[in-house]
Amino acid sequence: MTATAATTSTSTSSASANRVHGLDALRGGALLLGIVLHSLLPFIVDAPWLITDSVTTSAADDGVVVIHLFRMSLFMMIAGYFARLTLHRKGLRVFAVDRLRRIGLPVIAFWPLAVLPIGILAVVGAAARGQQMPQAPPSSVHPVLAALDPGHMWFLVVLLQIYVIVLTVRAVLRRVLGAERATAAAELAGGWFSGPLGVLLTAVPYAVAVLLQGAPVDGGIHKPLSILPEAEVLVAYVGAFTVGYTLHARPDALVRLSRGRWVHLAVAVVTSAAVLYVIPTGNAAALAPVAALASAAWCYALTGLCVRYLNGERPTLRYLADASYWMYLMHLPLLLAIEIPLADLALPVIVKLLITWVVTFVVLVLSYHVLVRSTWIGGWLNGRRHPWTWPPMTTGNR
Repeated sequence: MTATAATTSTSTSSASANRVHGLDALRGGALLLGIVLHSLLPFIVDAPWLITDSVTTSAADDGVVVIHLFRMSLFMMIAGYFARLTLHRKGLRVFAVDRLRRIGLPVIAFWPLAVLPIGILAVVGAAARGQQMPQAPPSSVHPVLAALDPGHMWFLVVLLQIYVIVLTVRAVLRRVLGAERATAAAELAGGWFSGPLGVLLTAVPYAVAVLLQGAPVDGGIHKPLSILPEAEVLVAYVGAFTVGYTLHARPDALVRLSRGRWVHLAVAVVTSAAVLYVIPTGNAAALAPVAALASAAWCYALTGLCVRYLNGERPTLRYLADASYWMYLMHLPLLLAIEIPLADLALPVIVKLLITWVVTFVVLVLSYHVLVRSTWIGGWLNGRRHPWTWPPMTTGNR
């Protein structure tokens, strides 16, 4: 073995050892679940989307509601966990530069490729089908800000806002309490959140956010209307991020969550059913507690399950975890391009979905493998370039 090969092998093994495989897979799954959510939107009943299929089903509505309840809270909770991990491993300066490069810059660089074509495709699809574009609801957002809508990349903008808030609070606490006492406080909070009542504590910010915004038709927290901070969005997701941040401070937190995985899963299923029952009433006061508990229970259940059953090196899952960022950034124009020719075909919804999922998955994985994984784009988005391998879905770390 050459010195270069030995160095590559050593660095790769070190990177693998430092990964939290269960959470890595779960973070990727949360992003890929966003693709599933957007693929369901053409089939929902009486709710305008960029492309409305000729066939609709209430099952699509229910699927969108349940996914929307927890997906972004789950992502933000995991982001909080990895944020503290990276801060302690690399320091504040490296962390800040890394997040600006890998979170902030993609919003600007990928907007012309991932967001701008969405409106164009929606107009083309409507014209091809002899339809008019659905009218957007009235908005108080300034036209300039509306034109700069980050689209499905809004969560990256919110994540940057959360970093500013959390790092500011961290700096104040470390200044007032001292580094050791601030760390002890974070560990204490991690013990509360991973304890028997942790799921209830985690639900509180989400419930407050629902009350602030009113009862949404999809049960979850709405996306921001612009790149400006919005109170309800930040309340919900700063809360989820803080939970993940403090869970990292508690060494046994993930083990404690894994022990309660089945109880949390049962609570998640029951409360999700309750959300589907309450939503038609439009009662925010009734929806807030059950939606918040459902969101928190799904986050805890899925975290516990992944930590328990996926806490090891699995090349295919690791590959998809690496690919998920690119796949999510680029998926929406591709989805629309697939959905337009399918919209008026007399096919069952499940057949249209299977076609959409297969084509989308194949195109996105191949584009990631050829254009991203072993190139400078992969080093930019994922923090490192992987050795070239073929076929895809292998890590090249053998």
